[in-house]
Amino acid sequence: MLAARTGLRTGTRATTGLVCQWRTLSTTGYKRLPAEDNKPTPGTAPDAKPKKTYAPAPVAATAPAPDSPLAHAPRSYGKKVKEFTPTPLSRPIGMNYPPAPGQNTGIDTRTLRQRRDDFVDYERHLQKREYLKNKVSRPYFRDWVNLSFHKGKTFLSPSRLFKADLSLYFPNLFGRTLASRQKVDTTPLLAGHASVITIFSGMWAENQINTFVSPEQNPALQQVLKESGGRAQLVQINVEEDWMKLMLIKLFSWSLKKKVGKENLNKYFLVRKGITDEIRESVGLLNSRVGYTYLVDHRCRIRWAGSGSAEGDEKEGLVKGVRRLLEEMKAEAVTEGHVLRPDATRPTTEKK
Repeated sequence: MLAARTGLRTGTRATTGLVCQWRTLSTTGYKRLPAEDNKPTPGTAPDAKPKKTYAPAPVAATAPAPDSPLAHAPRSYGKKVKEFTPTPLSRPIGMNYPPAPGQNTGIDTRTLRQRRDDFVDYERHLQKREYLKNKVSRPYFRDWVNLSFHKGKTFLSPSRLFKADLSLYFPNLFGRTLASRQKVDTTPLLAGHASVITIFSGMWAENQINTFVSPEQNPALQQVLKESGGRAQLVQINVEEDWMKLMLIKLFSWSLKKKVGKENLNKYFLVRKGITDEIRESVGLLNSRVGYTYLVDHRCRIRWAGSGSAEGDEKEGLVKGVRRLLEEMKAEAVTEGHVLRPDATRPTTEKK
């Protein structure tokens, strides 16, 4: 009996030893650490190809540029401003590159494969996470609070037009007009004309821009537009990023058509996407509840700008600016065939 027990114990120890040896020699249960010799040496390209990003991740503005002429103006982000007094624009505002159709459409043109490659890109996820964090952290009522500073007026209009060779560009926007359901770009409409552009969102902002351009409050501007023979025009851009509010505007578009007039239906835009923080910082759209007015020449350059309600001699300055642009167009013999090249700073004029 003792011998049997001893043999049983001996057999168990032998079996345990074999199992331990099998675990030690087995390589399928654990991953082998990479060898030092397999690491790429400095100066040599690794075997894996770098990931290609097909669409840049959105970037949210966190602070104004220090060299911006509106660096001191209140914004919907950044440090809260307790006291503010608007000052005249000291330098031109706008984009550094000329506009072109197809820009700032807000449409994702990537293929399914390109979207998949961007989806598995970890660095892109980090950039988008930072963008969403900055967007969520913005106070919701900051724009409403900033209306307490001179009724939201961001800046005062310059006393004269910006010089043509120093002026910056008005961006291309993409949206639907009252004339058609098809979305179009704004650049083909602006090229070759002296354009008074109003950008607003909501009734408060619309009432502000009416102090600059409405026939009741600025009849001199309407007279100049009529006498220009189509060379000067009024373009209205209604920005509404909320799709539910945009649907209500489309539902009652018949009243807008009656208010705007049949001859101006193609000059009233409904824009929902494409206006990024870069565009807002460049052209001075710092408060989404405020209306802005721009005077753009035939080369899509911002030559004059106004914000909020008209004060002092700003209405007269706008009328003088339109007349000055018409004189420049006459001196340059600008015709309706004026085409703005996206790859050049100077447009060309094609004769029909």
